[in-house]
Amino acid sequence: MEPIERVRGIYEGRNKSSAYKDLVWTVATTSDTSLSMRDQTVQTLATIERNLAELGSSKQLIVSAQVYIANMQDKPLMDSIWCDWIGSNPDHWPQRACLGVALEGNVLIEVTVTAIRAHR
Repeated sequence: MEPIERVRGIYEGRNKSSAYKDLVWTVATTSDTSLSMRDQTVQTLATIERNLAELGSSKQLIVSAQVYIANMQDKPLMDSIWCDWIGSNPDHWPQRACLGVALEGNVLIEVTVTAIRAHR
């Protein structure tokens, strides 16, 4: 059996990313909760992109995404930033859900994705 690859994050009891065979899972929030929703979203998506690259994947290989936001009134703003980030090619668009949830402290957005790895 292939081992599960796990990439440590900064929080106890959980990892920021995991991979098994050709699948990658990762999660991110902002590292600066004093930022606006726009800036937290940009920073969170940049972290997702770095996390995926670390395990041999990319945003073009995301198959499923879940976006959790503290205020659903911010969804149109988040959608705009997401669309700029993911690009205009529908062949690279994942399935995505967005949910309004109570997030910890001043965190305004959290994103979790499942992606495939580039051919190794």
